[in-house]
Amino acid sequence: MNTHEQGFDGRRILVSGASSGIGRAIAIELLQHGARVVLLGRRKEKLEETAQLSGIPEHAEVAVQDLTCLEGIGPAVNEMSARLGRFYGLCHCAGVVQTLPLAASKPERVRAMLNLNFVAGLELARAIIQRDVLAESGGSILWITSIYAHVGAPGQIGYCASKGAITAAVRAMALELAGRKVRVNCISPGLVRTEMTEAENSRMSKEQWARIASLHPLGVGEPRDVARAAVFMLDPNNRWITGSDLVVDGGYTLQ
Repeated sequence: MNTHEQGFDGRRILVSGASSGIGRAIAIELLQHGARVVLLGRRKEKLEETAQLSGIPEHAEVAVQDLTCLEGIGPAVNEMSARLGRFYGLCHCAGVVQTLPLAASKPERVRAMLNLNFVAGLELARAIIQRDVLAESGGSILWITSIYAHVGAPGQIGYCASKGAITAAVRAMALELAGRKVRVNCISPGLVRTEMTEAENSRMSKEQWARIASLHPLGVGEPRDVARAAVFMLDPNNRWITGSDLVVDGGYTLQ
């Protein structure tokens, strides 16, 4: 496996949701660009598969953690840091999408989406920026949001709210952490072919899926399309980019 050294030079990055989809693709791309990556997720065998797919499993560390247990996140990050060393970066990819019309948007169902998509990422960021956890030279935090942070869709009220919360929080966090040389950014992908979107696809008719796909002028995306953008945003060489939201959507939001 040919690795392409960017500015990572062995820096340690925590990637949540690394067991599949966009999170897996980002973890693999980071490993192949010289980072050491902690793969965080619930399924150990899937995380180990991600490490093997990278071709550099010795630079990956598997960390099994259920992010729905918010109070366990901080202690888990502290333990990892004490054992492995300081972190340079965080990429929060873990998330859930659920189609819920307003009538079905009961507090507990919306709260579950908000907790995983937003609050769990906030807890990870809060843990990473501790002075004995974060690299002394600074770091980079990247959130994977969605174009639904910018546009609406029927049945996606809770999901849109959870993703919109991230984009707003990123701007405030970027200002707050700039003095510590921590950059905070997000990426808003359009429709990407993953296990999660295929599951949603199975609930639609072929015509509905085709219509959504047709709204992406460059076609439906693949996980690596987002992963390459993530490597760019996390790269320490791009030290002057913070508070940004990079839309990676094949032209969807241009219309």
